[in-house]
Amino acid sequence: MRHEQFRKGRSRAGSASFRDGAAAGIDRRRRERPARRADRRARPPARAHRGERSAPQCESLSHRGRCQCAASRAGQAGAAAGQEAADGVGWLGRSGRGAARGAGTGLCPGKGCGRDGGEAGGRRHSRSRASDLPAGSKLRTEAALTADIGFAERLVWFWSNHFCISANKIQSMSGAYEREAVRANALGRFVDLLLAVEGHPAMLFYLDNLESMGANSTAGINRNRGLNENIAREIMELHTLGVRTGYTQDDVISFANVMTGWTLVPPGADPQHGGEFTFNPRLHEPGGQTVLGKRYEQEDVEQGRAVLRDLAAHPATATHVATKLARHFVTDAPPPTLVEQMTKSFRETDGDLKQIAIAMVSSDEAWRAPPAKLKRPSEWVVGMVRATGITQVDPVLYTGGQQLLGEPLWRPSAPKGYPDDEASWIDGVGRRLDVANNFAERISGMADPQAIVEDVFASEIAAEVKQAVGRAESRQQALALLFMSADFQRR
Repeated sequence: MRHEQFRKGRSRAGSASFRDGAAAGIDRRRRERPARRADRRARPPARAHRGERSAPQCESLSHRGRCQCAASRAGQAGAAAGQEAADGVGWLGRSGRGAARGAGTGLCPGKGCGRDGGEAGGRRHSRSRASDLPAGSKLRTEAALTADIGFAERLVWFWSNHFCISANKIQSMSGAYEREAVRANALGRFVDLLLAVEGHPAMLFYLDNLESMGANSTAGINRNRGLNENIAREIMELHTLGVRTGYTQDDVISFANVMTGWTLVPPGADPQHGGEFTFNPRLHEPGGQTVLGKRYEQEDVEQGRAVLRDLAAHPATATHVATKLARHFVTDAPPPTLVEQMTKSFRETDGDLKQIAIAMVSSDEAWRAPPAKLKRPSEWVVGMVRATGITQVDPVLYTGGQQLLGEPLWRPSAPKGYPDDEASWIDGVGRRLDVANNFAERISGMADPQAIVEDVFASEIAAEVKQAVGRAESRQQALALLFMSADFQRR
C-alpha cells in the first residue's frame, strides 16, 4: 500500500489527507531548518576515511593507507618502459588501468568509501563540490533547460543511458562522449550511433578494451596476457541483440578477439592526438573470426566495424531497441502492438532513429492509457526547473539534487545504465519532497504556481491538484504541492 496514490497514476491532492499531510511536512521542515543548521555548525569536521590520519598533500587515500593519487599512479606508469611502450600499452600501468584511471578521475578507489560520487557516495556526501562534477555537466544541464523541443533532448538522454559509461571510472571524458558520440547521432541511423559509441575512447576505456589483446598477437605473446571479453558481451547483451537471443559464449569470445586492437593514442606519446581512437595491430588477434555463424576475414579495424554493422541490422536488435524505447517513453509494460509497430519501422527504415521515434509518438497505443510512467529523478528535476522558466542553475546544487535522489549524473552503477521501471524509483519519492520544498523556497518570489498550472499543464492536470494549489497557505507551499502531485511525477 506504500505510495498508493502514486501507483494509481492520478493525484489525490485535493483530498484532506494529502493536502494537510503534505502541507504539514513542508511546514515542519521549514521550522526545523534553523535547528538542523545549528546542529551542523556544532559538529566537529568529519574525516574523509574512518581511522586514517590526515594527509593534506593527497586526499585520495585508500583504506589500507596507500596513496592512490594521480601523481603516484602516474609515477608508477612512468616506471614501465621497454616492450610495454613498444606495444602501446605501457601508459596503462602494471594493472592495465592504474595510471589512466587515476589521471582521468582523481577519485578514491577505496571499497565502500562513497567519495567516488556514485550512488552510495550520493547518500554519504550529498553536497557536491564543483571539482567533483563530470566535465560537460554544465553544458548538458543548460541544453536540457533551454531545449526548444524537450522530446529531442530526452532522446539524447535515453541513448546516453542505453550506451552508458560512468564518470566514476572516466570522469574527464563523460561530457565529450555524450556530445561527440551520442548527441551527434541521436536522430540518425542506429548503425552510425553504434559505430560512434563503440569506437569512442571513453567506451573502450570504460569496458576495459584498452587492456584486451589477442593471445596470438605481438603484444599478447610479449606480455603473456590475453583477452578481455567485457566489450563484446555488453555490446551483444545490452547494446544490440539483448539477452537470450541466440548468441553463445563462443560468439562472445570471437567478437572479443575481433575488437582487440581498438584502443586510444597514449596521452603522453602524442600531445596533440593523445586520447583519440586508434587501431593498434600489435594488440589485434590475427586471422579470421566467426560470429553468429558468419566468417569475418578482415585483418584490421574493418573487421570490428563489419561485425557491428551486422549486429545493428540483426532482427533481435530491432526488437530489443524498440522495446527499450517504448518502456522508457510510454510504460513499464509497453503494448505488444506498439513494440511491433516500432520494430517494423526499425527494419523498414534501416534503423532510422528519427522515424522510429515518430512511429512511437504517432501510434494510438502510446496514448491510449492514462499517464502512469513514473519519471526518473533526472526527468523530474529538469521538469521542475523548466516549468518555472529558469534557464540557468547552480550546477553544484543541481547535480547535488540528482545525486541525493539516487541518479547522479553519468554515474550508473553498471553498464546496463539506470533502470527504467517504477519499482526501482518509487521508494525515493519521499526524498523528492525535500528537494521540491527547497527549490520552491528559493524560487517562490519569481515563480507563480497558478501560471505554471495554466501555461504548462493547461487542461492536462486534475481538478483536485488545481484546488490544492489554489488553497495553499503560501506560494512556496503551492509550488511544492504542485511539484509533488502525481500529475507532475508521471507522464
